[in-house]
Amino acid sequence: MSHKVAVRTGKDRIRYTLCFEATLMMFLVPAGALFFDKSLLDIGLLGCVLVTKAMLVGLLYNWVFDMIDARAGRVSSDRSTIGRLVHATGFEVSLTLTSLPIYVWWLDVTILEALAADIVVTTVVVAYTYVYTLAYDRLFPVQNNPVPA
Repeated sequence: MSHKVAVRTGKDRIRYTLCFEATLMMFLVPAGALFFDKSLLDIGLLGCVLVTKAMLVGLLYNWVFDMIDARAGRVSSDRSTIGRLVHATGFEVSLTLTSLPIYVWWLDVTILEALAADIVVTTVVVAYTYVYTLAYDRLFPVQNNPVPA
């Protein structure tokens, strides 16, 4: 039996993504500049490249994850703790796989150095993703925009 489950609108997904990335860059760019001994401009530009890539990956990843939830009869803003952990971890794995080549090239580091730095950043970002998404879901709960499951 098919029933309709509300999902986020495209406008809501864009608001989520822009706010997520802007807030994240405010603390990662200064930390990255300090860690890699690079200028704020250099790390800021790298951040812009990575944020653009992350937003595109994020829009696709979140849409697919939401559609999986909807097909299972779940509303995305009502995810369980386990569902949120799976969502955040899967998102970070997809970002790591797409970011490592950029880090290696931009920072002129080895793949292992890039991976080590990414593990640190990813650990911080996974926790941030969980907290940010939980707060976002409370501030902007899914409205009644049902789509076929």
